[in-house]
Amino acid sequence: MYLYMTTGTYDFMKSIKEKNSGEQMLLMENQDNALLIHETEGETVFNTPRRYEVIDSAGTFEHANFAVLNNIPVTDEGRPLFEYRFKNRARKIENEPGFAAIRVLRPLDSNTYVILTLWENEQGYKNWQQSKAYEKAHEKRGSEQGVDKQQIFSGASYVTTYAAHEEERNEG
Repeated sequence: MYLYMTTGTYDFMKSIKEKNSGEQMLLMENQDNALLIHETEGETVFNTPRRYEVIDSAGTFEHANFAVLNNIPVTDEGRPLFEYRFKNRARKIENEPGFAAIRVLRPLDSNTYVILTLWENEQGYKNWQQSKAYEKAHEKRGSEQGVDKQQIFSGASYVTTYAAHEEERNEG
């Protein structure tokens, strides 16, 4: 499975989504731009997307109204350790109220992995951050066993968030 992302104006991204209504796509926006995600086994309809291989996934786009993209630059040498960590994660997030989906994305054209989590709404994500499951998932952070202490990162990680446009809301 592959996931492709492209950004632009909301109206332009919406037109691409409408022209490809048979494809698995998710349209969201933030104050800077709109994000269009295309998940497929085949080729993307985007001209110049950010390209990823899905190496772990759970859930669907169906009730996704809030997206969190944790962008993590990883060295070439660090890729196996980073992927091992995520393939063997605790899998607690899937049981959190408001959770819609997770995709662990291996970059095909860069060094920046993306951990994409999708939520029914922003509050679901905030609740997850305050939960015991979040604490468990991040319990080794800052310790010698924590992946954050390994010399596998090629830069600082950063988070971007997007929300569904009012007319795109699909609350369930």
